[in-house]
Amino acid sequence: MTKAVVVFSGGQDSTTCLVEALQNYDEVHAITFDYGQRHRQEIEVAQALAKKLKVTAHKIIDASVLNELAISSLTRDDIPVSNELQENGLPNSFVPGRNILFLTLAGIYAYQIGASAIITGVCETDFSGYPDCRNDFVKAMNHALVQGMERDLLVVTPLMWLDKAETWAMADHYGALSLVRENTLTCYNGIVGDGCGECPSCQLRKAGLDTYNGNKAEILKSYLDKQRSVV
Repeated sequence: MTKAVVVFSGGQDSTTCLVEALQNYDEVHAITFDYGQRHRQEIEVAQALAKKLKVTAHKIIDASVLNELAISSLTRDDIPVSNELQENGLPNSFVPGRNILFLTLAGIYAYQIGASAIITGVCETDFSGYPDCRNDFVKAMNHALVQGMERDLLVVTPLMWLDKAETWAMADHYGALSLVRENTLTCYNGIVGDGCGECPSCQLRKAGLDTYNGNKAEILKSYLDKQRSVV
C-alpha cells in the first residue's frame, strides 16, 4: 500500500497537489499547520476541502513557535502585505524558516505512518521571491530528512516547473478546476475563491487563470508534456 503526506494549506497549489495525490496513492494524509498566520481562515478551508475530498486523515499541527520567531506580513496583522520588495530583495510576506519547519514536521509524520512521500506545492517558476520554494532547497531538505531518519523518503513537488497557467491546467486535467477556483483560499486578505484581486497572491492567481482560459489547449498540452518529461 502506497502512502503520501500532503502539506496542505487549503490554497490553490496545495489543493491541486492533493487532488493529484488522491489519484496516485492508496492512502493520502493531509497535514495543515497553524502558525498564527494572517489568513487563519485557511485552516477551516483546508478542513472543509479535506473532508470533501475524503482524504485518509487530516492533521492540524500547532506550529505557533514560528509566529513567535518569524516577523512577516503573514505573521503580524499590523504589517500590511506589500507589492514592493524589501531591502534584502525578498517580499515582506516571506516567512523565514516556514518550509524548513513544515517539511521537517511532515517528515516526522510520514515516518510515523510509514509514508514514502511528502508532497508540497512549492514552485520555482512562480515562487514569488521565496527562497524556500526553490528546487535546490527542496533537494537539500530531502537529503537532510533521509540522512536524519535513516529512511527512504521522497519530497515530491508536482508544481516545481509549472507556471500558474499550467497549474490551472493541472487542476482542469483532474476535473477539479471549479473546485479549486471556488473553494480554495490563496488571498492574503482571507477571501475565498477569486479573492480580493489586489494582493500579490490574487494577482498571480488571476493572471494564470486568464492566461489558461485564453489558450486552454496549448497550455494543457504544455502541462502534459512536462509531466511526461518528469516521468
